Amino acid sequence: MSSRAERNRLVEANLPLVGYLAADTHARATHIPREELAAVGALALVTAADAYDPALGVPFGAYARRRILGAFADEMRSMDWASRGIRKRIKETVAVRDTLTAALGRTATVTEVATAMGSPREAVSEALADAARTVSTIDDPAARDLVADVPLPEESALVGERREVLEHAIAALPERMRRIVLAVYIEERPVKEIAEELGVTHSAVSQQRSEAVRLLRDALDRYFAEGTVEPVASTRISPAARDAYFGRIAAASGARIGEVFRTAAPA
Repeated sequence: MSSRAERNRLVEANLPLVGYLAADTHARATHIPREELAAVGALALVTAADAYDPALGVPFGAYARRRILGAFADEMRSMDWASRGIRKRIKETVAVRDTLTAALGRTATVTEVATAMGSPREAVSEALADAARTVSTIDDPAARDLVADVPLPEESALVGERREVLEHAIAALPERMRRIVLAVYIEERPVKEIAEELGVTHSAVSQQRSEAVRLLRDALDRYFAEGTVEPVASTRISPAARDAYFGRIAAASGARIGEVFRTAAPA
């Protein structure tokens, strides 16, 4: 963006879009906490504002929506309960059931599907049960035509100080996590490409990205915590490693922000 003020204006004006998308996605993907989607979406919105080029002729709302939905898709893949093999089995079983249903003029039974597939009845029953758990894709066209008039959940209102804290929090991430966050959200590089560059698996990159988002959320929760109650940690790393992370934020930020995080840093 041409100026920090303009970037801030875009972020603040489009925060309701994050709230709408988080609520809509959570309704279809209930296995992912709404507040985690909101945090992921808010980070994607901030990075979208940083990277946006008005000369491209694309409205910022449409550009940001694509970035936010992409971040949600990454989050859903990293937390997905089903492997590729299970997804394939579900897809094949549902396809056979739907074909038989269309031909018979009624819903095909589990036994009929199993017979057609030459598979055990128990395996087909399990696949159909898994299909009932499967959430709709994040790329559903219905998710693209949205009106940004729903208030953003309070937990993800990244404005003013939150943006400043977020910048320090990203800089303090462990090296590999920071590289992954920048590659995914700033450079918009495919996870597969990042994995090859780092010499790790696709799953490892997704896990590191998810853990980085949890750390960033913990940092924001600590800074904006009300009263003396310690915010519940969302990160899966040890308390000592989390405190060391807060210590790095304290060391690199000014007195106002640093004071909050120094109270969490190791003595």
